[in-house]
Amino acid sequence: MTENLLLLAGGIGLYILGMQMMTDALRQLASRQLREALRRFTTSPLSGAVTGAAATAVVQSSSAVLVTTIGFVGAGLLTFPQAIGIIYGANVGTTITGWMVVLLGVKLQLGTAALPMLLAAALLRALAGGAWARAGTLLAGFSLIFLGFDLMQQGTGMFESWLVFDRLPGDTLAGRLALLGIGMGVTLVIQSSSAGVAMALVLLTSGAITLPQAAAMVIGMDIGTTFKSLIATIGGSRDMRRTAVAHVAYNVVAGLAAFTVVGWAAPALAVLTGGDAPAALVAFHTAFNLLG
Repeated sequence: MTENLLLLAGGIGLYILGMQMMTDALRQLASRQLREALRRFTTSPLSGAVTGAAATAVVQSSSAVLVTTIGFVGAGLLTFPQAIGIIYGANVGTTITGWMVVLLGVKLQLGTAALPMLLAAALLRALAGGAWARAGTLLAGFSLIFLGFDLMQQGTGMFESWLVFDRLPGDTLAGRLALLGIGMGVTLVIQSSSAGVAMALVLLTSGAITLPQAAAMVIGMDIGTTFKSLIATIGGSRDMRRTAVAHVAYNVVAGLAAFTVVGWAAPALAVLTGGDAPAALVAFHTAFNLLG
């Protein structure tokens, strides 16, 4: 049991560290382009949404885009309506991480293949400089994401006799509400909705929870991730606070709307994806943010 918990904890840690390394490297490689895009291509809420989605897909962190946006609002570089569009787009763009994990980590089992990539990343960082060294950091972060996901799978795979339906909230309205709360709590603790979605995918593939239960957890994780934007506005201007509150309102309203239909929407997506539950979960995450 202790070994399993250590594997799970280490997997979560590697996943978060990988996300942070990849985000930092991408931010350094494309920071000027990101700033220019946020300033030049947010002439309306719609164009802001497209820009926010694209920027988040590039840097693989909605938090980085949202905190940058709040900072730009405080500096007077963006108006409140422009920031609203970026917030909407960033929530859609962050679902790209889930697709990356499902299509690569789950389908191809890249944990072992990530080991030589990690060696290549270390050599780039040790022997090269400038952009090549940052590319090494990017590759290292990418490798750690899949190594972490593999460790999480190993840690929960041995819990199959323990992670059973009668030990988790049932697949009822009350049970899904409880899982929504658990999802919020997980994101508040680990401060990464992407890592939280990966955990939900692991529980789903192990059979510990059903697709609607996993979808309820993901909704909670999307709501929980808004905490960081509120923290970023402490001591900020009125428009910065308005931007953060708009982020919270968007996630809460979209999340609650998705929760009301999760009972039939998640199974319907499972049918559309040919019974592929992980793909259906990520499709649900993307769909409710798009509809939001």
